Parts: sequence; structure tokens; C-alpha cells
Amino acid sequence: MGELLTLETALIRRAAMRASGQTLVFTNGHFDLLHVGHLDYLEKARALGDALFLGLNGDASTTRLKGAGRPLVPAVERARLLAALQPVSGVIIFEADTADNLIRTLQPDIYVKGGDYANKTLPERPTVEAYGGKVALIDYLPDHSTSALIRAIKTLP
Repeated sequence: MGELLTLETALIRRAAMRASGQTLVFTNGHFDLLHVGHLDYLEKARALGDALFLGLNGDASTTRLKGAGRPLVPAVERARLLAALQPVSGVIIFEADTADNLIRTLQPDIYVKGGDYANKTLPERPTVEAYGGKVALIDYLPDHSTSALIRAIKTLP
């Protein structure tokens, strides 16, 4: 089970992993309204290495990127839920629009994003490639998304 990490603590853990030859996988996102599609994605990401750190967009960042009314669940609650999931080694809340700073600082061996980025620009790709890291795209579990859940909830009587 993971825990909520400060960037400083994450850096210490990262250094220890590097010293012992362990592979760090990193992903990031909003993870608002946690669902089985998220779990499937995180399980696949974790299988790529020895530990999975997750950068979680904070409340202000989520509002800027997802719009008014989001997040539905506050960042500290989302972080607690995510850290409790078996595949997640640690969660770091951040308020930037991209995870560039976290990636530049932690230099994970593998940076993971969803397969929807196969045909889109991944803003963090140049940062990862600059230090020699790898980018891996993982297909989402079909028909599972937070947006779809929100639409379904809005149709309830």
C-alpha cells in the first residue's frame, strides 16, 4: 500500500531505488471519481517496474483543465483512495498543468500515460526523452471513463 508523499520524500525514495537498481514507473492524472478503468490502468503501469509513483493533479489544476465543477472529489481524498490501491507506491499532489517538473525532478525510468495519447501530443514526452527515460502508452479498459460516469449520473431522475 502506498502513501501520500511530498516531493522531497519522493526524491529520497527515488534515490534509494536507483541505488538498488529498481525501476520506477510514473504516471499522472486527475483520477476524479475512481473506477475500475483506473485500477486496470494502474495495475498495468505497476507491472512495468518495481514501484509506481502517481502524480495527482490538485484541485486548482483540475478545475483549470477539466472546467467548473471539477474535481468532484477533493485532491486529498483522491490521494488517499489512490494510495490505498495495491499497485500504487506513492501519490504526489501537484498544481501545475503538466507533470513536467515532477518528471524532471524524479526522472522515472518509465513514464506511463493512457493509450489515448497515441494520436495526441504528450506534453511530458520531451522531458522524459531528454534524460533517457522511456514512455509507455497503456490502453484503457473500454467503456470506462470518469466523463461517462458523470454523464450517466446526470441522467438519473
